[in-house]
Amino acid sequence: MGSHNYPIGFFPMSILILGLVLFLGVHSVRIVADGWRTQTRARLGEGMWKGVYSVLSLVGLVLVVWGYGLARQQPVVLWNPPVAMRHAASLFTLVAFILLAAAYVPRNALKAKLHHPMVLAVKTWALAHLISNGNLADVLLFGSFLLWAVFDFRAARQRDRAQGTSYASGTLAGTGIAVVLGLVAWAVFAFWAHAMLIGISPMGR
Repeated sequence: MGSHNYPIGFFPMSILILGLVLFLGVHSVRIVADGWRTQTRARLGEGMWKGVYSVLSLVGLVLVVWGYGLARQQPVVLWNPPVAMRHAASLFTLVAFILLAAAYVPRNALKAKLHHPMVLAVKTWALAHLISNGNLADVLLFGSFLLWAVFDFRAARQRDRAQGTSYASGTLAGTGIAVVLGLVAWAVFAFWAHAMLIGISPMGR
């Protein structure tokens, strides 16, 4: 068998792309085939469906993390973001953490108004990292999540309209708790956890 001269970074990018296809593909079933999802879940049973869904999601996530980590060791630079984009990214990630908290805190005004704050959190997080990182792996990773979040949010709002879904009105207390939890989580991650888990301090660049 002859040898293959693959470009530098081919293997990491392949792993990253495979992980993205698997992870986002599993999470896109409800966007593109909601009826099939409902029928298949009924046929397999709730437990089996959740089990298969979780396993495929986990495998995809592992591949994404592995591929992205390898790609960072052989970066393909597409552009160099200005410092202002990094400051903007910090602001966007703060908003993303508040939106994420709003997805779980009951009766807050953000969820009452936006309906799907978790998906918006993913969208804001992805946009923040896309504008502040210029490597090919970053564009693939964060660009893919941004596109997914855009389509998922649209599909979720369409389902809400079709089903007449209503959301509980927000309270001042619920909104305040969501904002405070988001601020605290953002501070912990920005000033400590990001460097520990990712190896990069967003506040030290």
